[in-house]
Amino acid sequence: MKYIVCEKPHEFLLKEKLMPVRKEGEVLLKIKKIGVCGTDIHAYGGTQPYFEYPRILGHELAAEYIEGDVEGFKIGDKVTFIPYFHCGQCVACRNGLTNCCANIKVFGVHIDGGMAQYVTVPQHYLLHGQGLDYDELALVEPLAIAAHGVRRADVKSSDTVLVMGAGPIGIGLIQFAKIAGARVIVMDINDYRLGFCKKELQADETINPLNEDVSTRLKKITNGDMPTVVIDATGNRNVMNDAFNYMAHGGRFVLVGLQKGELAFSHPEFHKRESTLMSSRNATIQDFEYVMKCLKEGKIDPKKYITHRANFTEMIAEFEKWIDPKNNVIKAMIELD
Repeated sequence: MKYIVCEKPHEFLLKEKLMPVRKEGEVLLKIKKIGVCGTDIHAYGGTQPYFEYPRILGHELAAEYIEGDVEGFKIGDKVTFIPYFHCGQCVACRNGLTNCCANIKVFGVHIDGGMAQYVTVPQHYLLHGQGLDYDELALVEPLAIAAHGVRRADVKSSDTVLVMGAGPIGIGLIQFAKIAGARVIVMDINDYRLGFCKKELQADETINPLNEDVSTRLKKITNGDMPTVVIDATGNRNVMNDAFNYMAHGGRFVLVGLQKGELAFSHPEFHKRESTLMSSRNATIQDFEYVMKCLKEGKIDPKKYITHRANFTEMIAEFEKWIDPKNNVIKAMIELD
């Protein structure tokens, strides 16, 4: 079978190897769609934490069920799966926080992932397609990350939410914050993405920090209150550090984006607001089920995110174009026969 490996930063190679052999407790899947995410882009660029090379990337996956012995599944079913393999024994797992397992192995990050024609995965991570198509199933995982971030922030209809970063995860954050009934402000330096969020996602306000002072604009939008929830989806340390000044008194700041360095902020400013700072990592089965419910009910139409596509064997040639801001990529999808 063919597979694509990131040998080192800025180098993909198309290779061949034998098909994987299913072990006891595993299922064999034929990959049909692969969503390209920020993790893949950071890995390619050499800026992804928790990462070693060479690595087969890919964890936003839709697949066909080929072989296994799982009750309720049959050969040919459309499926996806939770790509966060947890130990089940650490303190996080014992408390139901499998998304931040102390020994977690994320498919396509800590272990080889799904940029391949076939994969095997432990059967208990498998999710039935529930009538969704392959495009939708490939987007369940990134939407689950967004749903988890909004759940961590405990977003309510009374909140004003600032989402920083209008990439695929940011777009999901916007949608789930809107579903929760919140007022949503989107910040990004890409005017095309800001326009997309305004038109397609009904973002209430947009801000481009290259064109205006963010704090001044936020004060104007909120009548001086500032956002009660700030969520970062940029993974940019400077953006994260600046955002401590964007919170309302009593506000919550959730880090969905990830970067390698340290954060710095004024303790007195943070303290006087009685601010809450938290990270949001991966997602749980609760988030995956919620996303699939929203998809089935038509509350989200993720297909509008997919702006660029390529066949599996064409992906390497297209990848550099996808990460170039000039090409206005919202979401790139890799397709397999």
